[in-house]
Amino acid sequence: MAGVVSSTYGHALFEIAVSEGTVDRLLSEAETVLQVLSDNPDVLRLYEHPKITPEEKQAFTENCFKGRVSDDMTGLLVLAVHNGRHKELPDMLRDIIREAKEYKGIGIATVTTPFELTPQQRAKVEERILATSGYRSLEVQYRIDSKLIGGIVIRIGDRVMDASIRTQLDDMQKDLMQVQI
Repeated sequence: MAGVVSSTYGHALFEIAVSEGTVDRLLSEAETVLQVLSDNPDVLRLYEHPKITPEEKQAFTENCFKGRVSDDMTGLLVLAVHNGRHKELPDMLRDIIREAKEYKGIGIATVTTPFELTPQQRAKVEERILATSGYRSLEVQYRIDSKLIGGIVIRIGDRVMDASIRTQLDDMQKDLMQVQI
């Protein structure tokens, strides 16, 4: 349920930014606020404190962000706190960031290999992803997983391209298990 709520809040603010031509600003603000919340976990814990009234929590949010981010972003944050959705703020912000980057043609990919890739290999992987995905640019996070044995796994959003030896071996094992002699 949190995903649906955070997506709805974030999408509404994103649509406003598209109509006003302020997607770049929204993206920057969402990244900044998410970083502030990540760097200061006490802020989210403050919202949980039972002796702090909802009005005080809203005033705190407004005092922290008003004048530092747009009124639209401040309004989203205050509304989320007002509706008791403060736990979902990081997800809301991540949804805004994801949607804004998608709108701008920036792909977010995770590339997993069994070993560290050289800069040349990374460049070739990124070139291939750009050629087949339609994105204008990429933000790639590289991970190492020795269990893959060989090959590569590329994840972009909810799409996965798995060309790892581990998956091929697992698939062969499933096929062999179904063979009746």
